[in-house]
Amino acid sequence: MPYRVEKKDGRREKFDRDKLLLGLLKACEKRPVATSALEAIVEEVEGLLQNSPDREITTRDIGNLVMERLGELDQVAYVRFASVYRQFGDISEFLEEVRTLLEPRKRGGT
Repeated sequence: MPYRVEKKDGRREKFDRDKLLLGLLKACEKRPVATSALEAIVEEVEGLLQNSPDREITTRDIGNLVMERLGELDQVAYVRFASVYRQFGDISEFLEEVRTLLEPRKRGGT
């Protein structure tokens, strides 16, 4: 049984690791992020699928996991990925995401 992804509109399609890796590579273009780190993120998503009883995952779960990992690796790549994943409607939504990203740094004193 192939792994499946449930899209935001309810459609289901086959999980495509290459599509996910390509999106990560685009987000990290010209950034100091090793391809091996991006491949590890894709493998983590595949691990979630393997452990899922119905071998299915939502794009929301994938997006949240990827954004969490990218936030740890590179904040610019995080914002790039988030802008596509979250489909910001205007600059205020984009700025709110950047503020959210910076907030933990302010609390941590850095």
